[in-house]
Amino acid sequence: MEFNIEINASREKVWDVLFGEKTYPIWTAAFGEGSRVETDWQKGSKALFLGSEDSGMVSRINDAVPNEYMSIEHLGMIKNGIEDFDSDEVKRWAGAKENYTLTDLGGKTNLHIFMEMEESEENTQMIEMFAGMWPKALAKVKELAEG
Repeated sequence: MEFNIEINASREKVWDVLFGEKTYPIWTAAFGEGSRVETDWQKGSKALFLGSEDSGMVSRINDAVPNEYMSIEHLGMIKNGIEDFDSDEVKRWAGAKENYTLTDLGGKTNLHIFMEMEESEENTQMIEMFAGMWPKALAKVKELAEG
């Protein structure tokens, strides 16, 4: 799955919106109210993507080049504080990657999202869900960065 949006702001501003402590929960509300992350966004670091009930995904920052590129690999789920890497549900999508590439367009920024997930019958519903949510999330990133 790929998504692109042109934003009338610098890469630094867009990066700050994407991964900023105050702005991250605002734009990720498109995926679920109360969304938040616990990570330092450094290469190799663990990242917990959580919703309002302390449940969500356990991931790793595969690569981080400030203002240019972020790669996140989803490894498992967390529910009620318990990390799950082995259930059948997790095994269907574990290893999925989410990549953010920011390209300078002479003062504007092209934000490219590439989400790599195995296409299977089981994942169809999740893929359709993300296809509807990403455009809303990116519209909010644009609004925050240009505001």
